[in-house]
Amino acid sequence: SIFGFLGGRPSSQASPNPSSPTWRRLASTKKPKMLYLVGLGLSDEKDITVRGLEIVRRCDEVWLESYTSILGVDKGKLEEFYGRSIRTASRETVESEADQILEGIDTRDVAVLVVGDPLCATTHADLALRAGKVQIVQNASVMGAVGRCGLQLYRFGQTISIPYFEGDWRPTSFYEKIDANRRNDAHTLCLLDIKTKEPDYAKLAEHGGKVTYLPPRFMSVNEAIDHLFEAEATHKRGVCTPETPAVGLARLGCPDERIVAGTLADLRAFDFGRPLHSLVICAPTLHDLEQQFLDVFASGAAPTVPDR
Repeated sequence: SIFGFLGGRPSSQASPNPSSPTWRRLASTKKPKMLYLVGLGLSDEKDITVRGLEIVRRCDEVWLESYTSILGVDKGKLEEFYGRSIRTASRETVESEADQILEGIDTRDVAVLVVGDPLCATTHADLALRAGKVQIVQNASVMGAVGRCGLQLYRFGQTISIPYFEGDWRPTSFYEKIDANRRNDAHTLCLLDIKTKEPDYAKLAEHGGKVTYLPPRFMSVNEAIDHLFEAEATHKRGVCTPETPAVGLARLGCPDERIVAGTLADLRAFDFGRPLHSLVICAPTLHDLEQQFLDVFASGAAPTVPDR
């Protein structure tokens, strides 16, 4: 019977007739094609999950989203380990030209590789909604990995982003959220701006012609603290002073990760090395275990938790 064909209870009747309409309909049914958002983790090509790797290897097309974060290795390393070619998706591709990715989704499987976890950026949630048929493969992200510094995740408040200031554009809305978190005795995770494949509008305006791009920029802990101090000078509530306790984090999840606890003034003077960086503004009070962890990382005494 047809139920036997589908793997249900065996039937005593004869096997289905391949020429029957029902058999032909089932045989011609194809698995719907899919958009896969695959998290890559935080470090290198080996952080992908087994499930994610299986999907990448069987998809018809694979894109790497390249502007909300970066791995510690380049695209060539990913292609070598995954065994297939990968197309790069810039900010323009994902936000303004997503049809390039979604085109033909009814006839092919497409994977979009995202550093960290796929749904930690609203851009990827929007892409998932537009695709309709989507599967998410989760992975580690900074939102969880920040726990490496010993601060308890349930004590974190709103996450903020600190953007690069440009000329007269100097937004400080993040200051209000840090203030609200501290009034609630909560920590604040600060995600720091990155700029990749940003058009050089000044050169375009001066010379016209083909668009050229500025060199990539990745905000450091030190630059972020300068932005916090500028915001403090504007709002003057004592939220981000040189004495405010904080934790600087660099390259979380990588073999050379760096975690340093101290005041904002201490961290501003510390060299955290290559990107990516992030920053935590501590709550006014700390649990005893949190304080013990921060003592380990004080003044850059140790790059990792001792038991690693």
